[in-house]
Parts: sequence; structure tokens; C-alpha cells
Amino acid sequence: MHRIMKKTFALAASLAVATTLTHCGGSKENAEDKVSVAFVGNAIAPFWTIAEKGARKAGEEFGVDVQVRMPANGAADQKRMVEELLARGVNGIAFSPADPANQLELMKEMAQQTTLITQDSDAPESPRLCFVGMDNYHAGRLCGRLIKEALPEGGTLMFFVGRAGQLNAKQRRQGIVDELLNRPADKPGDDPPDTEVKGDKYTILGTRTDEADVAKAKANVQDTLTRYPDIGALVGLFSYNTPQIYAAVKEAGKTGQVKIIGFDEEDDTLRGIQEGAIHATVVQSPYRYGYESVRILAALAKGDPSVIPANKFFEVPAKAVKKDDVDAFWAELKELVK
Repeated sequence: MHRIMKKTFALAASLAVATTLTHCGGSKENAEDKVSVAFVGNAIAPFWTIAEKGARKAGEEFGVDVQVRMPANGAADQKRMVEELLARGVNGIAFSPADPANQLELMKEMAQQTTLITQDSDAPESPRLCFVGMDNYHAGRLCGRLIKEALPEGGTLMFFVGRAGQLNAKQRRQGIVDELLNRPADKPGDDPPDTEVKGDKYTILGTRTDEADVAKAKANVQDTLTRYPDIGALVGLFSYNTPQIYAAVKEAGKTGQVKIIGFDEEDDTLRGIQEGAIHATVVQSPYRYGYESVRILAALAKGDPSVIPANKFFEVPAKAVKKDDVDAFWAELKELVK
């Protein structure tokens, strides 16, 4: 609580400085004397388009200006974007670190100059005030149970992801591995992403990364299908991975033969589930990530620290979407983003 009150006083000082800068040619947001917050994703993808809708809706409801930034090149672009936002004097940033281990200094700088929270992917070692998102390890275990449904007799599988070092990717992957190997949930493993992991029934061949390059994501799937013609399942860990798996499997004429399980709610993923080509997906709620992040930042900027949960984790639970409930889920999603 003491730390949050210090942050509140710092925000007040920041607003005072921003007002002074306005009279010297400062930003338009400050010139209008309106609280300004930022929502920073870690890639360009439909997932983040949905999140932006939620962020802007919260901006309207809570009377704050919302700056949205989506980097094409991960951490490198994020640094430039954050520096620009800090120079504008934003009153808070909801940040999804692309490379948390190597962005600690950047996040320390952010926390010194404004209010910092993380969303989608966490950085618990950073000075962020809280994290908005799902429990990615337990979401991984949920994905593992879906894989067991799709491959009840066991088999081989490969993971596909943008960046294996990003915390949400690590946690999702480890949750799947631990579930498939029947390890206890209270004792997560620590299996390197580039090694083969064997259990009694399931073998994880490895993790192919693409650095958020969609063309490379598809090429990774095509290469895997060529190298492992009898592979049992392909698993997409980031939102755009599953549609690329779906496309590559269709082109290879292996629809139904190779099981597909993924994360998130891109249109092609939901379409693949409708068709029966994709077994299931674990969905988050990017709309709520955007909405809740801006709601929290707006409250903090206005002097209300009570919005920070005691455990510093505002959970937006994950859930599975399969063929039986995909139509209802998709209809609800369309209502949110129209």
C-alpha cells in the first residue's frame, strides 16, 4: 500500500509537470488537461486488434485518452514506442513485454516516470504494479487436456510460437508438457524448449519459433510436416500460429489426420473448429485485457489505488472452445468488436 501511495503522489507530480509543459508547447492530450494512458502490445495480430477495442471502450467510459501501440518488430519497436510515450508524459502504461528478461531496465525506466502495469505477458521481476491476464501455466494444462482428447492413444507433437522466451509462451508450453507427462500442477517442470521431451504416451519433439513473422510461422509448419510425416498433433501457442497450422495442414491434404490444438480466437481458428479441422482452442479475452488495463490505469491516475488486487494479479480466466460451443462464442465475440 505504501508503494502504491508513493506511485499516486508521483502521478500527481507527473500531471503537474505535464500541465507546465503544455504552456511550453506540450502534447495535445495534456493541453486538453485530460488523463492519457497507453496500451502497448507485443506484435501486430488480430488478437491485439480485439484488445484495442476493449482499451478504447474503457477510455470512453472512464474519460481518459488512450494511446495504442502495436510493434511490428517486438522488443526493438517497443523500446522506441515506450520512449515516445514517456516523452509525451502519459499517466500510465499497460505493457506486454516481448522479451521480459532483457526489458527489465526499460520497465524500471517506465515505472520511474509513470504508472506501469503488465498485460497478456507478465514480468513479475519488474516494478509493475499488477498483471492483467490469464494464468498461462494453467491455461497450458487446459491445452494439454485438449491434446489428450484429440490423441487419446498418445503420439508425437510439435509446438509453434513467436518467441519461446516470452513468459506467457514459456508458461503455456510448460503447462502442456506437465499435463501430458502427468506431473503435479503444484510442481511445474522446467524443460528447455529446444529439446525433445518423452513421456509414457506423448513425445514433444520441440518448439519452432518465428519471431512473429507469419510467413515463417507457416513455413515452420510445412517443414515439420515434411520432416515428420506421421506426427500426431501440431500446437499453436500464439494467436496467429493456429491459423497458419490450419492452412499448412489443409494444403498438405492432412486435415483430420493431424490434430490441431491452439490458443486464442482468430477467425480462421474458429472457422477451422466449425469445420472439424481444428480440435479446440484455449481462448483468452483480449477485449477484457484492453478494457481492464485501461480501467485500472484510469483509476490510478485519478488517485484510486484500490483497483490493484492484493496479489497483484487481475485474472481473466481462460476457457476451451470446441465445436459444440464455437458458434455461440464467435457470435458473442462479434458483438464485442463491432
